[in-house]
Amino acid sequence: MITFWDSLPKPFFALAPLEDVTDAAFRRLIAKYGKPAVMFTEFTSADGLVLADEKGQKKLRKKLLYSESERPIVAQLFTSFPEHMEEASALVAELGFDGVDINMGCPDRAVERGGCGAALMKNPSLARELIRAAKKSGLPVSLKTRIGYNKDELETWLPELLAEEPAAIAIHARTRKEMSDVPARWDRIARAVKIRDELRSPTLIIGNGDVRGIADAREKANASGCDGVMLGRAIFGNPWLFAERTGPPTPQERIEALIEHLAFFDELLGGAIPYATMKKHFKSYISGWDGAKQLRTRLMETQNVSETLILLR
Repeated sequence: MITFWDSLPKPFFALAPLEDVTDAAFRRLIAKYGKPAVMFTEFTSADGLVLADEKGQKKLRKKLLYSESERPIVAQLFTSFPEHMEEASALVAELGFDGVDINMGCPDRAVERGGCGAALMKNPSLARELIRAAKKSGLPVSLKTRIGYNKDELETWLPELLAEEPAAIAIHARTRKEMSDVPARWDRIARAVKIRDELRSPTLIIGNGDVRGIADAREKANASGCDGVMLGRAIFGNPWLFAERTGPPTPQERIEALIEHLAFFDELLGGAIPYATMKKHFKSYISGWDGAKQLRTRLMETQNVSETLILLR
């Protein structure tokens, strides 16, 4: 099956799924200012999509809002139940997404207690079953994982995943135990490419971890041989990240981008997602000039979008 993954330039640059960050509002802004080759939603509970009541469904569906400007757009799901993965993936297909991504790397303990996220690295047979279940949707299936749980297990973990021939595997170049406390091991991304090639797998390998910008991403791709690079934390306060601007945005441009971000948040997520979620973006936008700290302090005291917009304007 030919999918959008087959037509991407190499190396390509993707936006990482970041919980409570890369929501529908921020992605809409990013797509306008500098669209990546692939965009992913925040991770969404497949269990919730199958079992939640009407109120819960309404909130969860907000995570699956997207605009045509974001294509190709991939919905990231998590669960430890193949039957829920199958049903939720079918829903994702009905909603018109371009692909399904399975989270196999999240270190959140609540997620792991359900056997999801990074816990799947300890259960390769279940991980493979989840890939097969998602494939029944007819959409291309990708996944995001790490190089191991307590130790580097890339040599055994990656072949298990490649055996199911997912369209792409994004690898965060650290173990779950390491979290983000050590430098990402990009030599292991290079090794992942070699393992893939040795097994003659068609799966794309995407590197992730400590990528500062597009120039850095291109260097890491060239050095490791990976097909694409996923950028996450570098997007904070920087919807221009994928546009490869020649110079940094001015304070006025930052303020105007935050105003637009707030407007999208109010339009798309207001009433469903707590306003406090937006506050984690303030420091990234409002910094680097005289008076920025004082403005940020005042912004953190606001109670809603309207107050913030009045203050910024």
